[in-house]
Amino acid sequence: MPARRRKPEAGQTVMIKRGGPGGPRAVGKGAKLDPKTLKRLLGYIFKNYKLRFFFVFVCIIVNALAGVAASLFLQELIDGNITPLLEKKMQGQTIVSDDFIPLLWTIGRMALIYAAGIICAFLQQRLMVTISQGVQKSIRDEMFEKMQRLPISYFDRNTHGDIMSHYTNDIDTLRQMLSQSIPQAFSSLITIVSVFIAMCSLSLPLTGFVILSLFVMMLITGKITGKSGKYFIAQQSSIAEVNGYIEEMINGQKVVKVFNHEEPSKEAFDELNEELYVNAREANGFANTLGPINNNLGHLQYALIAVLGGALAIFRIDLLGQTLKIGGIASFLQLSRSFTMPINQIVQQFNFIIMALAGAKRIFALIDEEPETDEGYVTLVNAKKNANGEITESEERTGMWAWKHPHGTGEVSYTPLKGEVTMNDVDFGYVPEKIVLHNVTLYAEPGQKIAFVGSTGAGKTTITNLINRFYDIADGKIRYDGININKIKKDALRHSLGMVLQSTNLFTGTVMENIRYGKLDATDEEVYAAARLANADDFIRRLPKGYDTMLTENGAQLSQGQRQLIAIARAAIADPPVMILDEATSSIDTRTEEIVQKGMDGLMKGRTVFVIAHRLSTVKNSDVIMVLEKGRIIERGNHQKLISEKGRYYKLYTGAFELD
Repeated sequence: MPARRRKPEAGQTVMIKRGGPGGPRAVGKGAKLDPKTLKRLLGYIFKNYKLRFFFVFVCIIVNALAGVAASLFLQELIDGNITPLLEKKMQGQTIVSDDFIPLLWTIGRMALIYAAGIICAFLQQRLMVTISQGVQKSIRDEMFEKMQRLPISYFDRNTHGDIMSHYTNDIDTLRQMLSQSIPQAFSSLITIVSVFIAMCSLSLPLTGFVILSLFVMMLITGKITGKSGKYFIAQQSSIAEVNGYIEEMINGQKVVKVFNHEEPSKEAFDELNEELYVNAREANGFANTLGPINNNLGHLQYALIAVLGGALAIFRIDLLGQTLKIGGIASFLQLSRSFTMPINQIVQQFNFIIMALAGAKRIFALIDEEPETDEGYVTLVNAKKNANGEITESEERTGMWAWKHPHGTGEVSYTPLKGEVTMNDVDFGYVPEKIVLHNVTLYAEPGQKIAFVGSTGAGKTTITNLINRFYDIADGKIRYDGININKIKKDALRHSLGMVLQSTNLFTGTVMENIRYGKLDATDEEVYAAARLANADDFIRRLPKGYDTMLTENGAQLSQGQRQLIAIARAAIADPPVMILDEATSSIDTRTEEIVQKGMDGLMKGRTVFVIAHRLSTVKNSDVIMVLEKGRIIERGNHQKLISEKGRYYKLYTGAFELD
């Protein structure tokens, strides 16, 4: 279970409790725009797409003005062209073809304006697709690049499903905001301003009435928007929780079935899904009522304007020097509809922008995570010996490695890579207030096999994590070939270490590509040799396409033992001087273990090896066996010495061959 869940006490049923529908998490923090997040998000646009974004807004302005101009043309069309023709007809005058020329010119100008609007709308959409997809690509690249530099502790604190939600759900909300919401909001704003000016030019009294009705509309929609916005924010968090839980259940489906945990799992999921349902229902429920409410208010306003405008036109009422005719009323009615519609659109897009900014804030939280620090300056280089027997750096691969150690005086010294590891009085805690390793001291000479045994949680894997510098120690010293590992660059340190874990990770690709993962420039022959060393060659060649067999879903078509053999071959091809085997044979049956052990012996020959094992039979031939308990080394020595002392190791060995 992830760290965010409280561990059950003895006898309790495992249930996952979170804020329910009425709890604080279902409410969120309110529907407010985050200016910093919005500014940072727009920075991605201005950095790479400034010119295109400028043309988008030019197109938006032209399109908005085209709509307003088309509405105003109704006045000219009716009052300046159609009405005179009707009056001439009513007076009994003959209408000739030349009388239609002004009407045709007016219609032609309207057609050109509409054409300009259509072209600009098309260009706007095309440009925004390019911009939004480009911004998403940049953010995904930045997230993934940052993820590669995050410490292991980040992935211990956050579920994989929650991290995946950044790449899927959160990015998708950004796509909608960038491609639709922001352009729509700006277009609506331009339309509102231009329509307002046009309405004022036609009739100030009717414009005042529109503003009054708009004020009433905004009071109603403002309250609804405030309620829906906070639920949209909570919805984003709920989606991440659901994704994280589903990812856990998919990975642990065998465990769920083995322990008949289907019903509790369903109950826990129902709780999470209920929370998502409530947040989504409230968010979309409030948001979806905006359209019908605003539409009906708009229809009421439209009818009232028609009545008032008709009265002004029929009775020829002159207010503030403005007299309306039929064409003016038609234009004003069209403009009033164009005035309220963009306001409704802004209100509707506001919630999408809020939701997208909530997703962007989660994305930027990942990007802003502190990367894995590395103050090391000692690097690993290809080396050779000159005529005087001194070690120097080589530009070509020689098979010999050395630590390149620059000094403050400007001099550079080279220390041969041998694989000597020492720990002196090391203390460590995953959190400062809880120390899990106490005063650990060990010496591993080149070529020695060091074994760690002890109960679960004794600190065995923690020691190997410290050697890799997945975590940094609280006190003491760890030295590698006499060099403090804090001075060694982490990539150089890990390049010199090979590791085979209990949980095997195979990537989508061929068997050969998975083995070559340990050394990307390895030849096919080197891959075959590594597989033979790990005793994996035989079963690989029996696969449908041998080394070219495609593996998917972490090698689901292979047995656990076969996956482990490939992982061992991957470590073998890296050919490091130090190997860490963390329960490397725990997933292999006894018969397979005997086969693998011969390959392991070849793999360990000439290397410093740290072995973590529950099967004590696999550590009997170790040079030094260290027994850990509660983060302390309580016994050390070889098998014969520890047996003769008749301490903890003796009791474990004579009582059972496997630790509980």
